[in-house]
Amino acid sequence: MVNLVLFGAPGAGKGTQAERLQEKYNLVHISTGDVFRYNIKNKTALGKEAKTYIDEGKLVPDQVTINMLRSEVEKNKDAKGFIFDGFPRTTAQAESLDELLTSKNAKVDAMLALEADDEILVKRLLDRGKSSGRKDDANEEIIRKRLEVYYDQTDIVKSYYQKENKFHSIDGVGSIEEITERLSKVIDQLK
Repeated sequence: MVNLVLFGAPGAGKGTQAERLQEKYNLVHISTGDVFRYNIKNKTALGKEAKTYIDEGKLVPDQVTINMLRSEVEKNKDAKGFIFDGFPRTTAQAESLDELLTSKNAKVDAMLALEADDEILVKRLLDRGKSSGRKDDANEEIIRKRLEVYYDQTDIVKSYYQKENKFHSIDGVGSIEEITERLSKVIDQLK
């Protein structure tokens, strides 16, 4: 079993690469955003709870998020491993993920951080915004604020995995295939 945390700022290419790695290594891709949207849309107990926080403009508490992830992991008991995309975002969430995986006799094997210059990220998001319909991808000011929040609040999770020698910085600039190859070199060394 191989469990990966796919990490990077908005626009780094996490979604694109997660799809490719999921297919190549037969892993289950768990996108926190997708899990939230599914639970809210289907009005699950966890979705209803999360929605009360979101509707008030608050962050969903770590425990609600980890409970959603636990449910996703348990739905995939026979998985060869997982790609966690969008989680963890804090040290507390990283610790919760470790506890969850330990309870399943597993662990995070690596954090793969896709890195790119801010100007490249802004351009990618603006380009994506032209076709995605996402308002947060169409406004440069909002994009720069998202990057600022990422660096202030989320980027610190790197140090958690650096201390465990599980952090791998991956150059996120180049063709989709080149970036997949860089990620694959790290993953292949984990086996």
